[in-house]
Order: sequence, then C-alpha cells, then structure tokens
Amino acid sequence: MASKPQTRLSKSYAEWRSQSHASQKERKDQFTSLSFRKQPELVTSENIGAFAEREQLGYPGEFPFTRGVQPTMYRGRLWTMRQFAGFGSPEDTNRRFKYLLAHGQTGLSTAFDMPSLMGYDADHAKSRGEVGREGVSVSTIEDMERLFDGIDLAQVTVSMTINCTATAAMAMYFAMARRRGISFDQLGGTIQNDMFKEFIAQKEWICPPAPAVKLACDIIQYCAESAPKFNGISISGYHIREAGATAVQELAFTLADGVGYVEHCLARGMKIDDFAPRLSFFFDVHNDFFEEIAKFRAARRIWAKLMRDRFGAKSERSMILRTHAQTAGVSLTAQQPLNNVARVAIQALAAVLGGVQSLHTNSMDETLSLPTEGAAKVALRTQQIIAEETGVTNVIDPLGGSYYVERLTNEIEAEALEYIAKIDALGGMLRAVETGFPQKEIAEASYRFQLEVDARERSIVGVNCYQDEQEQEIPTLKVDFEAEKQQADKVRAFKAKRDRVRLEKATAEIRSACRENRNVMPALIDGVDAGVTLGEISDIYREVFGVYTDPGLI
Repeated sequence: MASKPQTRLSKSYAEWRSQSHASQKERKDQFTSLSFRKQPELVTSENIGAFAEREQLGYPGEFPFTRGVQPTMYRGRLWTMRQFAGFGSPEDTNRRFKYLLAHGQTGLSTAFDMPSLMGYDADHAKSRGEVGREGVSVSTIEDMERLFDGIDLAQVTVSMTINCTATAAMAMYFAMARRRGISFDQLGGTIQNDMFKEFIAQKEWICPPAPAVKLACDIIQYCAESAPKFNGISISGYHIREAGATAVQELAFTLADGVGYVEHCLARGMKIDDFAPRLSFFFDVHNDFFEEIAKFRAARRIWAKLMRDRFGAKSERSMILRTHAQTAGVSLTAQQPLNNVARVAIQALAAVLGGVQSLHTNSMDETLSLPTEGAAKVALRTQQIIAEETGVTNVIDPLGGSYYVERLTNEIEAEALEYIAKIDALGGMLRAVETGFPQKEIAEASYRFQLEVDARERSIVGVNCYQDEQEQEIPTLKVDFEAEKQQADKVRAFKAKRDRVRLEKATAEIRSACRENRNVMPALIDGVDAGVTLGEISDIYREVFGVYTDPGLI
C-alpha cells in the first residue's frame, strides 16, 4: 500500500535556519532592496505575518483589487502599449505617432518641450535653444491641429504629459475636437495635470501651490461633467521616484497627492462617485523586481480602502486604482547603453506582473538623446514579446499567494500608510508641500542611494562594476536647430493674422474667470479657438496668481 503524502514540512523554519541555513556562508552580510529594505533569506507560511486571504487578497476585479482591477485582466484585454513620443515640430511628432501606430502601438503619449511645459511660446526669448529639444513644441491651436493631423481622436486614446500649462493644452485639444465635429464625450485619454508632484519633484510651475492645484481641479471637474471618458488627471509618482524616492515614498506621496485632489474637489461641491472613477495614476517601474510588483498590488489595496472608508465612495469604480507605468528613466545608463534593453525588459515584466493598465517602455538611448525610430521600435517590441511570447498574461496575478510577495505587499502597504498619516497630521498634502516635508524625505533617500553607489555597496553594471575600457557608440537622434526657427516663425505668423477684437474679448474672459475663481476651462476653450496662445494664457496666470519661487530646503 502506497504511503500517504506528507502534509507538512518535516521541520520548522527556525529549525531549518539554525541547522541547514547556518551551515553555509552567504555572499553578503546583509541583503537589501533598492529602497534599503532588509531582505529575508526565505519566507514561509510561518513568517509571512498576519495575512487574511479573503480580506487582503480577494479576487481580481473585486474589492480590495489587490489581484487586479478587472476580473479577467490580460486574459480579456492586454494593457495599452503607449510609447511616449514628442520632438521638434508638431509635424515631426505627427510622423512619429503614425510610425508607432503602424507598428502596433495602441495609444498615443505626447511629450512636450520645455517652453511649452513652462508657459512660453516658441517665439519667446526664453524659449531660445529649447524649442522641440526634449518634446514637441505646441504654442497655438494650429500647432495642436498639426500634431494630430490624420489621427482619429474618436478612435485613439491620447495621453499628454504636461502640468502647469495643462489647462492650455487641454483647451486646445477640446477646441480642436470641436472644430472637427467630435463631441467631447467621444474623446478618450489622459492629461497628467498633477501639480502636487511638480512642487515635490519635477519643479515645473508657474504660480504658487494653492492656485496651481485649483487649476488642476478645474480640468478634473470639466472632464467629469463634459468629457466622461477622458481622465482629467494622472496622479504621478513617476517623477517622485525619478527624483530619488524609495518605492514606499513614491507610493505614499502619490496616494497622498490623490487624497489632496479628492479633498479639493469635494470642497467645491463635487460628489465623490461623479469624479473618482476618472482619477488615474502613473507610477515608475524600477529595477527591484519583486518590490515593484508588490508596490502596484499595495497601491490598489490602499486606494480602494481610502475611497470606501475615508471618502464614503459607494461605486466600486471609484475604488479602482487604474495606472499607467513607465520603466525607470533614472535607471538607464549612458555607459554600455545596450544594457538598457535588458533593464527595460525586466522592469516591463514587473509592471505586467504588477497588473498595470498602460505601459511605456523606455528606449535604450534615452540617456543620450531623444529616442531614434529604431530604439523606439525595440522598446515597443519588448512589450509585445512580453504579451505574446512569455505566457505571463495567461494567468491572472500569477504571483498571488507567494509567501514573499504577499509579505512584501503587506509591508509596503503598512509603511506607506504611516507616511500618509504623517501628511494628514501636517494638515494635508498642500501644507506638507508648502513646508517641504516630502521634498526633504526624497532628498535624504536620494543622497543615501548615491553614497551606496559611490562606495560600491550597490552595483550598477557598466558604471561601478563590469566596466568597459572603450564605451559603446550607438546612433542618436539629432534635432535640427532650423526646426526651432521655423516653429517660431509659424507662431509669429499665427499671431499676426488673428482677429484682434475677438482675441481681446477672449483674453478678458480668461482673466475674469481667473479673478472670479470660476472654472477656467470654458473660457480657455473659446479663447484658444480665438487665437490665445499657451504663452499668453500663462502670462494671465502670472498676472493674476503670481509667480512661485522654490523656497529651498532648510
């Protein structure tokens, strides 16, 4: 008669650790994650900690959404492959958009140049040398029309990465759709529009935090009321992480930013279930594989509980954290740039196993220049290989139930909630930003990481280990300075042909909306249609709201 299978381990974890494990030497005295977290040598059912499977894990598409926001996840629909693109003139980027769509990209993501991001037209003196250099130049509604020429806005979702001038860009996009006869309820996409993270990390702003957040919420409200398929904000942890934050800091500060926007919208009389389903998120995907996967799982669980328990959301759609992700630009190296292909592939795999809804994979050349077409295609093919060849999309949340992943998810959740409690105690994210709390935390984490790299306690292949005597050379994209002159000339020609009476009326209405604390979007949509430029809108903000200067860290 066959013996019965063994139903439990023959020894306890403590016995194994003191006997078998203790008999062999490890490579290091201590193993830590990218975020300085001490790593256990093994996780078993004995030391996973408190874990209530039904309450903490649940099922995909059901509260608390730890295992994913859709019941079928990638078995039903793959994530949106949304490659970031933008350089030179609107015509240059339009050609890149069409190239990516022709090669299987399923959504567009727009990078704007520095003058557009900071509120200056292409013909402004402060724009010299920067027009089209790190993104596309957009100053006028005609620029926006050239950018999306030949692209069906009712069929393709569009993401725009722009913040302090998001109201101007969003107004141009809506006015363009109106000119084409497309109703706003047909438009799908996302505008980043996250000013909290600008003050925390990216540092691109015009006016002080309070009016900046007010303008961001104007877009949230307008989209909720008039463009229900368009996400009026992408609450962004990406730039927080790129500034040097740990995974926990990225998660905590991003969700606290989300809480800040929710509170502002509620204070203006909006109902939680009317706007919360269209709040979206944007996270970084760094090198620490399991930490990143656990971060996404913890993010969904925390947000679901915040929305239900703190804000009283009734609709499950309000409790769902939907997120775009981008592989970590800060992890890419100029040394041995071909190695970046491997880094991006591993990070992208972590994002997929973490359950994201949309993904951008960086190109290997992005530390050297804007991506070439070839590098951009390799980055897109990386996503397609993960989707079509690896088999990881065949099972929903395949790492769910892993002792290590569940313990790590619980730890990250608990640590993030501690940060959120500290921010609440400070009076909320607006007050925390004004006092510099998240900025100081990130600066300290960034400094600690660099010290470890400099001391070779943390390895970066090709940088402080496995170095080459002769660096690899790869093709890079060159943006012709002649394009800047042509773009500035187009803006000057646009301004010269405007109807001055209509322009002055539109400008006065925008200024009045700002001074009277009204939602600026209706006035802006009419205004850009009348010819008001992005720079002119920004000048009104400078006039009415004032200009913000970073007080620095004390």
